[in-house]
Amino acid sequence: MIKKKYKIAFPEAIVFDCYKTLFENSEKDWIKMFENIVQELHLPIAKEELWRRWKTYEVNFRKNRTNINYPEKDPIFKSYRQAWAECFLKVFEDLEIIADHFYAAEKAVIHMSNRPIFPETAVALANLRNKVKLGLFSNADEDSLNPLLKNSSLKFDQVLSSEKARVYKPSPYAFRRIYKELNVQPKRAWYIGDHLYDDVTGARHVGSTSIWINRDTVEYDSEIKPDIVIKDLMEVSELLNNAPEI
Repeated sequence: MIKKKYKIAFPEAIVFDCYKTLFENSEKDWIKMFENIVQELHLPIAKEELWRRWKTYEVNFRKNRTNINYPEKDPIFKSYRQAWAECFLKVFEDLEIIADHFYAAEKAVIHMSNRPIFPETAVALANLRNKVKLGLFSNADEDSLNPLLKNSSLKFDQVLSSEKARVYKPSPYAFRRIYKELNVQPKRAWYIGDHLYDDVTGARHVGSTSIWINRDTVEYDSEIKPDIVIKDLMEVSELLNNAPEI
């Protein structure tokens, strides 16, 4: 399933998002991890309720961490470890629970370092290697991303986490930073990700070709329009084979 608005040019580099693009990151697995937090910290709350309350604060953090139109006005950068600890602390304060919010946040960071890889990821990337430069920029902490990639044996020419770059997608600074590391102009790069705002909006904002991976064939009516929609990573080779040189 490839949907595109026009024929796109052969790129110098293809950059990927990580979670839900190359690796799974399901809500089911998060709730299972929250069950461990409840048990280990002896919390008087159901895992689903802890997840719901924590996620409310976490989503608010995501909404306010970047200003895509005025990136110079972004708030002071916080790593996920720091932001997630603050979210847990707020939940514990709301419930009048005394518990180690730093420990809970650490469990979340570790959880992100051990996510299942999608079945086609390794083959799809191997098919692209030696044809174009491959990069990865993920909104993630170093302690989550680095072990995940090391254990997967995936190879990239450049990898950046939001923690290392000190900026989150969809900020244009994030995209320009990874393209600079790859020594490629934004207009000569494709960016592939699962998130319409973080990935598609961010890529289009700097002039890159935006490719949205819509694994669940979600119907969407959004002002955010990706250049191309794919269902899995194996379709990227087909796009590359049909892209004209410029």
